[in-house]
This record gives sequence, C-alpha cells and structure tokens, in this order.
Amino acid sequence: MGAPSAKQVVVVTGAAGAIGTLVVSRLGQRWTIRATDIRSGPSIEHLDVVDVDRCRTIFEGADAVVHLAANPDPASDWSELEVPNVVGAHAVAAAARDCRVRRLVLASSLQVGMAYPHTRQRRTEDAPRPANLYGATKAWAEALGSWVAATSDTSVVALRIGFFSERPPAGQNGTPDNVTAWLSHGDCVRLMQAAVESKRDGFTVVNGISANRYRIAELGEIEREIGYAPVDDAWQAVGPGE
Repeated sequence: MGAPSAKQVVVVTGAAGAIGTLVVSRLGQRWTIRATDIRSGPSIEHLDVVDVDRCRTIFEGADAVVHLAANPDPASDWSELEVPNVVGAHAVAAAARDCRVRRLVLASSLQVGMAYPHTRQRRTEDAPRPANLYGATKAWAEALGSWVAATSDTSVVALRIGFFSERPPAGQNGTPDNVTAWLSHGDCVRLMQAAVESKRDGFTVVNGISANRYRIAELGEIEREIGYAPVDDAWQAVGPGE
C-alpha cells in the first residue's frame, strides 16, 4: 500500500495499551497521531473515553479515530466492563459521528463469535454469538458502528481481533483456539493501516488474524477489499521440530 499524499490526522484511544503502543510507534511516521489514554504520559494526552465532550474536543478535525480503549480481559464481569466497554464505546462513537470524522475504527474481538461450534470457521458476516460478557460488549461496539455508519457520513471498520502477541501463543496460552486466532505484531500494524486508509464506505466487519495455516476465522474478500494482506503464520513462526 503506497503512502498517502498527505499525512492523515489519526486519534488513537487506549494509546498506552499493548496494541495502542504498537500503532503509535510503527505508524507515527506515516500519520499525524494524537495519542490519548486515561493514563497520560509525555506523548499521550489524558482522555477518559466516557467523557463525550472531551472526546468531541479531541476528535475535532481528525481524519480518523482508532478506538482501542477498553477493558481487554475476557474473564471480566459486568462491574469491570460496563463503564469502559459500554459507556465509553458509546461516547467515542457518538463523538466521532458528531465531529464527522471520516473513519472510525473499532477494536472488536473474535470473542463476539466464540459461542459458535468449534468446528465452524468464523466469518465476518456471522451475527455476534458471544460466550462471555466481554464478547457481548464487543457486539455492542459493532452495533454502535452500524448505527454511526447508517446515520452519518462517518464510515466504520470493526476489527474482530484475535490473539494478539509478538510470538505465536505457547505453553498455557497455546490452545488450538488461540494459535489459530494468532495476530502478530506486524500483521496488526498492517490491519490498522488498512482499516484507517481504506476507501470503503459504510460499515465493515473484518477478521483480525494472521495468515495462519489453520484459522479459527476466515480471511476472505472483505479483508482483501480493505487492503489487509497478512503475512505471518503461527506454524511457520514456530519452525520445524518445535
């Protein structure tokens, strides 16, 4: 994918988190990034995503918002999820819509479909069927994305992110679900770049995994259409005999 003619202004929420840190460090030369997080730092502005007025102030004039701020723990209960994942997701979506941001990228999760049978490969057109409350909050985020795209000129890409890690999951984390859902650091950057820079209109759901030999989720036409071309493979990364 070629470099854009002018640097896009991209707001990243949750910039102090694992994916946010990677996006800021790897794409900071390509985009003009406004990094935000509830944990502010030397290059990170303070933003509590439940504050819709503050979101509007920060989003004003941005080309895109990449919303990563959330509680990422699938084992969390409602008391831990309600504010960051439900109230916060609504505030971000509403502010992006109000500010007429061109593109809103939402971090969803493959957890939205984990109640489907294990023998069934997950597809982007699958309706959400979460097996935990965390997955239900990500289904809520996708519903918000549909609302924004249907009622404004802001287009939305929801990324059903798999098992994000630098190396393929191993040991206690090396379950079949996790290995087949692996998303490498390099492919995560490719995914985020494609999600922000794609010209696709409306609301789009994309599976966010690497090009693993065996995949819990399909990588098909939708991923190609937005320009996402993963290259890493959990099996090749492990290497022969390991």
